Amino acid sequence: MRVPVDWLREYVAVPPDASGLDIAASLVSVGLEEEGLHGGGVRGPLVVGRVLTLEKEPQKNGRTINWCSVDVGDANGTGEPQGIVCGAHNFVEGDLVVVILPGGVLPTPQGPLEVSARKTYGHVSAGMICSERELGLGDDHDGIIVLTRRFADDPDALARCVPGADALTLLGLDRETVEVNVTPDRGYCFSVRGVAREYGHATGAVFTDPVADLATRVPPPSASGYPVELDDDAPIRGRAGCDRFAARVVRGLDVTAPTPGWMRTRLTEAGMRPISLAVDVTNYVMLGLGQPLHAYDLATLGERIVVRRARRGERLTTLDDVDRALDPEDLLITDGGETPIGLAGVMGGASTEISATTTDVLLEAAHFDPVTVARTARRHRLPSEASRRFERGVDPQLAPAALQLAVELLVEYGGATAGDEVTDAGSVLPPQPITTDLAFPSRIVGVEYDGPTVVGVLEAIGCEVLVDGTSLVATPPSWRPDLTTAEDLVEEVARIHGYDRIPSVLPTPPGGSGLTHAQRVRRTVADLLAAQGLFEVWGAPFVGEDRWADLGLDVAAERARTVRIANPLSDEQPWMRTSLVSTMVDALRRNVSRGAKDVGLFELGLVTSRAGPQRSAPTEDVGVRPDEATLAAVRDAVPPQPRHVGLLLTGDRDRAGWWGAGRRAEVFDVLELVEALAEALAVEVVVTADAVLPWHPGRCARVSLADGTVLGHVGELHPKVVAALGLPARTVGGELDLDALTRAADRTVTARTLATYPMAQSDVALVVDRSVPAAQVRAALVAGGGDLLEEVRLFDVYEGDQVGEGHRSLAYRLTFRSPERTMTTEEVSALRDAAVAEAARALGAVQRA
Repeated sequence: MRVPVDWLREYVAVPPDASGLDIAASLVSVGLEEEGLHGGGVRGPLVVGRVLTLEKEPQKNGRTINWCSVDVGDANGTGEPQGIVCGAHNFVEGDLVVVILPGGVLPTPQGPLEVSARKTYGHVSAGMICSERELGLGDDHDGIIVLTRRFADDPDALARCVPGADALTLLGLDRETVEVNVTPDRGYCFSVRGVAREYGHATGAVFTDPVADLATRVPPPSASGYPVELDDDAPIRGRAGCDRFAARVVRGLDVTAPTPGWMRTRLTEAGMRPISLAVDVTNYVMLGLGQPLHAYDLATLGERIVVRRARRGERLTTLDDVDRALDPEDLLITDGGETPIGLAGVMGGASTEISATTTDVLLEAAHFDPVTVARTARRHRLPSEASRRFERGVDPQLAPAALQLAVELLVEYGGATAGDEVTDAGSVLPPQPITTDLAFPSRIVGVEYDGPTVVGVLEAIGCEVLVDGTSLVATPPSWRPDLTTAEDLVEEVARIHGYDRIPSVLPTPPGGSGLTHAQRVRRTVADLLAAQGLFEVWGAPFVGEDRWADLGLDVAAERARTVRIANPLSDEQPWMRTSLVSTMVDALRRNVSRGAKDVGLFELGLVTSRAGPQRSAPTEDVGVRPDEATLAAVRDAVPPQPRHVGLLLTGDRDRAGWWGAGRRAEVFDVLELVEALAEALAVEVVVTADAVLPWHPGRCARVSLADGTVLGHVGELHPKVVAALGLPARTVGGELDLDALTRAADRTVTARTLATYPMAQSDVALVVDRSVPAAQVRAALVAGGGDLLEEVRLFDVYEGDQVGEGHRSLAYRLTFRSPERTMTTEEVSALRDAAVAEAARALGAVQRA
């Protein structure tokens, strides 16, 4: 909302020395954020000049410039004409133009530009002949301002256009306009009246309501008033689309009468283009008071106006000459109930607009339902100044006063006569009182507001306040439809008393708190994987059935263990994911498509793992805390959502360089990451071969805890899965249940004293059946090796003729260490033999010679 400062001064006592910046700062203090300041950027000398001579001079670059001699009166101190170079061609000798002389300052996007005499095109140009854009009056830069044309309809201004006269005042460039951002709940500030009221709250300046004076001159409704019928048979939310429709008749209007210059200036400063007297008056009243008006050519209307909802198949050509198909929810202004002549609160129809033959006018000032207007404006993609105000809430008591101001302006400047026909149809519901207690603002805001302060603020914004002990009943004013709850009143108390008076106090955390165990685990896992060169990603947890099919999963089984979203963001992804890998592949594919060849990704996120039927959660009214039984039912309806950690690797794990060839990522790299996680969390994991989709059956491993709890799987993606998803060949990855890992890590780990005695190593090769996993052999060696066995590491696997068909040789290095002394060879050999004996007993292993 753009508010001309001189217009603001008519409604509130702004100090004479207050600048636009001062006013904006005051409005910010009550919640009206500054959007910009306009005007005041041009500093003199800016004067009227008359072009005495004009010589056209072609240039080598193809341009033609004008070498002008311009009479600027005594403004240059000599009385001699100024020589000025100008590149525009829309003026001739004798025209009155605007000239900025050396020493003047023009606003530019790069900052203020001081004009000086300078040599250009072979001449010394002592100033500039200005265009609208150079002065900040508009966007026209194709030609300079010709005052004889600009003020053709304003004889008073034209009479002041003499060489040397001050053009700053003439063009209103000494005036400032403050632009503020109006939030949706403050619709009354879409008017100078509303902003003036807020300025009064901010500074204590006296606010003079123009409506109060106009109300004393409003005539009562007459029996001869133009008939209006409100017939809304389809109200929204039980509220009628129009609950008040006021109208006045003006006769004998001279539609050719010019809009007065002061009104044109104010409309322009407020961001609206002057059009004609009738239209300009309705816009002026709307900007000043906040009530949208509409003017009809009375000769084009029938016997009555009916406000109703649209019927199927109806159409309307609006003022912008667009033929629109109407929706049954649209609220219409109709002629006699049959012919649509306007979209209520949005835009009028072309058939009843003011024309060159209009003499009698019907002025409308109505109050429309905000929801109805907002939906109509959006449905037809037709935002208008009227709809912006109606959808935020217009004062329902404002219509008669707004009509009175419009009638008086048309009578004064259009030679019209106010008709006796006065209509005021319908009735509006009074604002509903709000009951609270005097201490409520203090409890909510955390600042002590005494009773008189609370009452004073509410009365200042227009509420009627009754106090009974500690109870307070406030009836909001008609221009504040946003005040409906006690919390709204609290916001007003805090806003008017001053946001700057609310202290900023940093909360003090209670002692002994910090990250929970689960948070520490997640941070440890993320830090470790990032340190290993992987990048963390986040994927939306929504999938479609086609993704399960691409992963080779049983679609029916996956559907049974997840939930369907009632209102999905995409109809193609209506299901919650059951695994991280199902969504991580999108991030991997996107990175690869953008040229990344060696990629490592990880994600910590939730998956859905429902065991029983999907249940619906009960609902409660907003603003009421559900009871414990309802909360328990809500929690019970939410399916289990364990947190997982997912890994995906593709390309080279060890990159190529001057040191040699690279090495592609493989399953063992993922296993290394899993073992590193287990070691960081002090959790023992067991890795065994497995075959589950979407992993390759020969390159898949199951990861379990020592007690047999399955954490997840790692492996190489199945070739069919890779092909279906468009991923690079031999992509590897894995997914583990991070919640299960967190529970397993939630124990106290006792640190061992570091042994300072030397270790002793012994290698052993065992021949076992090919089907026996290496992990079981290692476990048997650990079980038989005793407490002094520090480490068992597999370093060689052999399959061939020397071990026989269906067998393989596994070579392990056993490391022993005593915390008390150096071990002898005999002790190490005995422990090694015990370990081998246990492997032979448990698995039938035979020591290879």
